[in-house]
Amino acid sequence: MHKKSKGPLLRTLVAALGFSAAMSASAADPLKVGFVYIGPIGDHGWTYQHEQGRKALAEKLGDKVETSFVENVPEGADAERVIRNMAKGGYDLIFSTSFGYMNPTVKVAKQFPKVTFEHATGYKQAKNLGTYLSRSYEGRYVGGYLAAKMTKSKVVGYVASFPIPEVIRDINSIQLALDKYNPGTEIKVVWVNSWFDPGKESDAANALIDQGADVIFQHTDSPAPIQTAERRGVYAVGYASDMAHFGPKAVLTSIVNNWGPHYIKASEAVMAGTWKSQDYWGGLDDDTIQLPISDIVPADVKAEAEKIIASIKSGEFHPFTGPIKDQSGAVKLADGVVATNAELASMNYYVENVKAELPK
Repeated sequence: MHKKSKGPLLRTLVAALGFSAAMSASAADPLKVGFVYIGPIGDHGWTYQHEQGRKALAEKLGDKVETSFVENVPEGADAERVIRNMAKGGYDLIFSTSFGYMNPTVKVAKQFPKVTFEHATGYKQAKNLGTYLSRSYEGRYVGGYLAAKMTKSKVVGYVASFPIPEVIRDINSIQLALDKYNPGTEIKVVWVNSWFDPGKESDAANALIDQGADVIFQHTDSPAPIQTAERRGVYAVGYASDMAHFGPKAVLTSIVNNWGPHYIKASEAVMAGTWKSQDYWGGLDDDTIQLPISDIVPADVKAEAEKIIASIKSGEFHPFTGPIKDQSGAVKLADGVVATNAELASMNYYVENVKAELPK
């Protein structure tokens, strides 16, 4: 009797264990996280740095996540197709990493309400769509201070991509620092209408140097402006990643974007079911912006830069604190008033003393 009952009991136990194992496997399915990149992962700038963030996420969360990316995705219809294919492909969380991906991301997010989306540098949110960006203007202000102290010609150059709020805001931040630390120093701007075009970026840097600029900034993704500055014997400030190795005699600092912590935090929140749409701004205070300052900067200038960084980190100082006027002399921020995130996100004017004209 005992022997006869053992078979069914064992089969029941095995079946129960099998069901339990299947449930565990299902519960342990990795979070599928996709990244859509504007440039190549080898651009050594914006896309490269997002790719470092993806790698940090994969390393930190291991087999809890499955990550992949599509690089060189143009803004517009191609972006919408790539984002939609990811959503259809069972991705749980999708990061779209360029300003021009905003409307395509909004459109696909509406069609896939169970998928979580985050868009970099935009301003449109939904229940399943959040936004994130870096306070790069904090780094630009410190870079502007360094430029003010290092320039001899009192002309600074800026290789600009597109006239969107993020780029305009950063140009303004540099001018505010120049006004404070070396009044009369001018910033000249050349627009290349591209995020990544080494040839155009190099041409723009050369044109600025020909106009007297002896410190070159960029809001583009390749190291070409840095290499041009190094070749022509002027200073430069890198962007997105640490570009010092492309111009060891030129680079004063780089405004480095450190995306890993945000990617990890957002992924963990989705896994925990606690993710909520937000407009995340990461800056110096949470290490999203890093500023490695070169030893070519004199010790006293470097020490003062570190003090400015500390004052921004603590909240004691905000680069966009009034009084701030636009080019026409109209007051944009009254004395002592600090710009809100909404005002920063929609900035469409140059501050006083920027002599360049905004493209129409």
